[in-house]
Amino acid sequence: MDFYEVLDQILDLLKQRGRVSYPALKVQSNLDDDHLEAIRAELIEAQQLASDENGRVLVWIGETERAPGSASQLDPTMEQPAAQEEPTPQVEPPPVEPHTLAAERRQLTVMFCDLVDSTKLSSQLDSEDYREVVRDYQQVCSEVIQRYDGHIAQLLGDGLLVYFGYPVAHEEDAQRAIHTGLGILQTLQTLNTRLEQEKGIRLAIPLGIHTGLVVVGEMGGAGNG
Repeated sequence: MDFYEVLDQILDLLKQRGRVSYPALKVQSNLDDDHLEAIRAELIEAQQLASDENGRVLVWIGETERAPGSASQLDPTMEQPAAQEEPTPQVEPPPVEPHTLAAERRQLTVMFCDLVDSTKLSSQLDSEDYREVVRDYQQVCSEVIQRYDGHIAQLLGDGLLVYFGYPVAHEEDAQRAIHTGLGILQTLQTLNTRLEQEKGIRLAIPLGIHTGLVVVGEMGGAGNG
């Protein structure tokens, strides 16, 4: 996963929670100090979507409003209002009718997998090697998931939560999930061959698959039916 994919995940998390501590971000996304500093600089200084609190907490502030007069500075051809000109009365916009979100029931197949004994594995390797192993494991899983048109809903540490049937539905989504699980196990054997030679370790993962009726809507949420 590249830097901006991780940044987008952290941005969504910050929007939802409002406040996130830096240690929590490091644990959630397996960040080292350099990546955390880059995330902090991007959100606070570059995009101006967050602020720092006591060097420990990232606080969501939303989009920063443009300072008064900045539009005129950007476009010097704009005429300045006359000094004695009376302000134009503001007209209230007409009320906007609430938009009703379309929702529908559909079959959703969910697959989850993560690393066995990841805590023990992280203690055997230094942090950089462990991050590289997790990144390689997630990459090979993602390639198989994309092959069967699955949707990675969340990356939970070393775990992957995958949807089949949302946002794109197929008649055989349950079968796609099964083939994906088998493909991941097969691909993991190839990865283990390399990891055993390079680092003396082997990875093992449990896989869980469940199919059920859910309600989905435009906002991208899925709830139990």
